[in-house]
Amino acid sequence: MGEEAVMSEFKHLVIVKFKEGVVVEDIIKGMEKLVSEIDVVKSFEWGQDVEGQEMLRQGFTHAFLMTFNKKEDYYTTFVTHPSHLEFSSTFSAAIDNIVLLDFPTLLVKPSPAPEPAPAPAPAPA
Repeated sequence: MGEEAVMSEFKHLVIVKFKEGVVVEDIIKGMEKLVSEIDVVKSFEWGQDVEGQEMLRQGFTHAFLMTFNKKEDYYTTFVTHPSHLEFSSTFSAAIDNIVLLDFPTLLVKPSPAPEPAPAPAPAPA
């Protein structure tokens, strides 16, 4: 019998192509500051494409992923938060193109539990 997928969290995924001349590090620092100020952001991670072929990535270079416990945390608290509203104008001015997806996740294969630490060796007698 197969395992059922479980509704787990709500994700906010942003994939961007920055404008020429944008200091991406400043934008990322601003985003890190933003998520540190808003408690409903459960986690934040980002990355820069280093492997994709240009024809496949279509100029997009960075991905940003925020995780929330539930959809309402994103729509009711995050989107309307003054820090988000302020940062959005800075972020929007820096991007040439964007893909934005907001979605509930279905947990199909959970991360494995961490391995327990090995017991210390007995002290020599």
